[in-house]
Amino acid sequence: MQLTEVTFDDQPPVDAYGPGFFRVLDEPRTGPLLLSASGISNWSGFDDFESLLALKDQLDILFIGTGPDIAPLPTSLREALEQADIGAEVMSSPSACRTYNILLSEGRRVALAVLPV
Repeated sequence: MQLTEVTFDDQPPVDAYGPGFFRVLDEPRTGPLLLSASGISNWSGFDDFESLLALKDQLDILFIGTGPDIAPLPTSLREALEQADIGAEVMSSPSACRTYNILLSEGRRVALAVLPV
């Protein structure tokens, strides 16, 4: 079996997650998180449209983690993303982190907005 080391350009993957936290670049971060080509920042959750809409030209797809279970987005956020022509995939936070990491390792233009589990 051949092993290949996964590399991530300048955008960091999610190293780990757990109850109320994420670890990125070996640093624990609490609360909702936004990872994109612009960097790592805290995210204010579903009411924070502006930070997501600002990513429009930086990504092909936005992964939104809704916590421990998949949940629908609030209508206002879903409509704002549709109007801005931002493709978003909604899933549980663990699934969103894993999927984000996989596509990031493939060199895709992705972002992650995620609520803690």
